[in-house]
Amino acid sequence: MSGQDRKQEIRTLAKAGRRDLPAKDELSRRICAKFAALPEYRAAASVLFYVDFGNEVRTQPLLTTALAQRKRIAVPYCLDDRLELFLLEGIDELASGTFGIPEPRVALRALADRRVHVSGLDLIMVPGVAFDRRGGRLGHGKGYYDKLLQNAPPDTPLVALAFECQVLPEIPMQPHDVYMDKVITEKTIYPGRGRRGRMPA
Repeated sequence: MSGQDRKQEIRTLAKAGRRDLPAKDELSRRICAKFAALPEYRAAASVLFYVDFGNEVRTQPLLTTALAQRKRIAVPYCLDDRLELFLLEGIDELASGTFGIPEPRVALRALADRRVHVSGLDLIMVPGVAFDRRGGRLGHGKGYYDKLLQNAPPDTPLVALAFECQVLPEIPMQPHDVYMDKVITEKTIYPGRGRRGRMPA
């Protein structure tokens, strides 16, 4: 089996497990509570959140809380083949965007004071389809987060949120893939290898 075939097999397995998982709202609350309790989160002034879609870990309740706490919250949106970042001030600034994912409304994206660069973030929350206990990550295959994370400061923690059913024994990693610093599930927090564990090009 080729590497791409293996990745697709993992995606199919992880998506099915996540889709069929009961009580996703409650499990998401547990996962997000662990994220909010991290020292890295408490110390962070600026945090990148992903906005949940479909069967992903639900982040929007915590996102609402973070906005109320006056943290500087950035959210991503797709532009061509990359992710751009937007400074979010309220949930009502989101609308259905690329692939149906909630994104900042198009009319707001041109505002210069709402643009955020990944270099200005203190903490990055990362979604994914599947992970392993080393922090290996598998996305949807479009490469949006791979490109973004390659430009993140080396000392900015990368923390993934996932249901335990998305954590598999091993994710095939390629040179451009980025390991997470932590993977949080409803059961535990896995310490990942981070970018120190990136395979040499």
